[in-house]
Amino acid sequence: MRYDDSLETVLSADMSSPMGAQLAWRQLVDLVGRGRVAASDAVISRLRGLRGTVPPPVRTSSARAVAFASPPLALVLLFAEDEIAVAAPVLRSVHLSTADWAELLPILSPTARSVLRHRRDLGPEVVAMLESFGSVDFVLASPSQDDAARTEAPAPLEGTAAPEEDATTEPSPIADDAGLHAPAAASAPAAEPATGPFEIAELVERINAYQRDRAVGGTGANASTIGQAERFRFETDSAGVIRWVEGVSRSPLIGVTLARTSAAIRSDTTDPLTTSVDGAVVGAFRQRAGFADLRLWVEGQSDAAGGWRISAVPVFDRASGRFTGYRGSARRPRVDEAAEQAADERAGVADALRQLVHELRTPTNAIAGFAEMIETELFGPVPAVYRKQAAAIRSQTAGLLGAIEDMDIAARIETNALQLFVDDVPVAQLLERITADLAPLAILRGARFALRVDHPSLSIRGDGQAVERLIGRLLATLVAAGTAGEQIGIVAAATATKQIKLTFDRPRALADYPEDLLLTIDADTDAGEQGAPLLGTGFALRLARNLAAELGGGLAIGPDSLTLHLPATIPADVELISHL
Repeated sequence: MRYDDSLETVLSADMSSPMGAQLAWRQLVDLVGRGRVAASDAVISRLRGLRGTVPPPVRTSSARAVAFASPPLALVLLFAEDEIAVAAPVLRSVHLSTADWAELLPILSPTARSVLRHRRDLGPEVVAMLESFGSVDFVLASPSQDDAARTEAPAPLEGTAAPEEDATTEPSPIADDAGLHAPAAASAPAAEPATGPFEIAELVERINAYQRDRAVGGTGANASTIGQAERFRFETDSAGVIRWVEGVSRSPLIGVTLARTSAAIRSDTTDPLTTSVDGAVVGAFRQRAGFADLRLWVEGQSDAAGGWRISAVPVFDRASGRFTGYRGSARRPRVDEAAEQAADERAGVADALRQLVHELRTPTNAIAGFAEMIETELFGPVPAVYRKQAAAIRSQTAGLLGAIEDMDIAARIETNALQLFVDDVPVAQLLERITADLAPLAILRGARFALRVDHPSLSIRGDGQAVERLIGRLLATLVAAGTAGEQIGIVAAATATKQIKLTFDRPRALADYPEDLLLTIDADTDAGEQGAPLLGTGFALRLARNLAAELGGGLAIGPDSLTLHLPATIPADVELISHL
């Protein structure tokens, strides 16, 4: 039996918070895009109302998720009127009838229609309709022309002149302006009449050449024509911000930070196309470590535009040992380093995983709900044996939902779509709550906790839900590996670097695994262990490590303990102790 989302349930959900709005957006797009509910005016209107509160990366992700699901015209129109980064996944793959294309094309912007011109699977009628917009989309108008002239098809310019001038002896101002936009026309024989700034075929070929060159990071034949640089050097300050550049235009790079990922950068600006680095650079910056051949993407039309591979080493002050920044260099990627394509493939896999998570969460919630109805005898008396079975089903589905949520978080981290909020999380209360929740599992395994918090006012600076999930999942994994009579110590203290250091004793059952093997323990290896993570110990630890990095900290696995560092809010009365 298949259980679909109820439209009424989604529409009645709380959409006032950012997370609620994003969840409703994803669910409504999925329901409409896959034909589970009709694309009514009320649903489309609700999506338009939510769009302003949903970040562009989330809207882009939902567009990719339904791009191949034959979304209806109303939903395609909704995405088409969005910014091009959101609309492009749908426009590249959607299949519509000729009548629908005829309704859609006039509404699209020239940029959106240019996406369609790269498709080779459109019918001849649609291609003909696209070509009819060439006079509007391809005209390179002079700034001095009025608005009416901008929207008209470019007409032959021979004989064009002001009424009081001789058209045979002096070209028109429009022709002169057109020549400024097309320097290649200057080499044409003087006897040939002017035909406008560019032929459409020539312009299309230039666009195609630019796209081919961009795919290899600007190292192709077109690089010389647009003047792209091949290498540059740079230096940053202690905050990771580039302050000095040599070998390339400075303006696109000065101010770029190595301390945040592309998703974090894009959340701070209204421009979805921005210069950014990948997560590996951010991780190296947090550790003040060197890095080599990592990715940098520079938007725009300068000689610095396109993909780069950057390498840098940290610099420390000789007198004080203080970190002062990075010194490094950048080069264009080789053709075999198709990092952008690999990133797109990883994003596609992660999006598919998130879609699978959604498909799993719906029936699992339904099963849990029906089990709870039976257990509470909502519809009438139920024999005790069935109530017991319903309670077991509800307990097991709760564990399954936890694993599904873990998969969703892992996919969000992979696609830079994890939304985190900043709050103060009291350490003592959090650890007491988590250990109380895990007490039944500890009793089942015969283990016990030994909790020590150095100061009762210690607080973690980060997203409350993410911090609780991180510590809860990590501690549950360790307890599940505990043995009878074993004590799992937990120590929380502040460090001199304004971080909270949480140290967890490593259970004896995991002592024989080095770090690289510990992170690979799968669900099959854990099979038969009571309370073991459904997705395996390795997955749980990898998720904890990645989530800690997203929160601005880190997880270190030692031979006897696991050490978690997270940003802290340090009260004035707390003595900072350096723990090496």
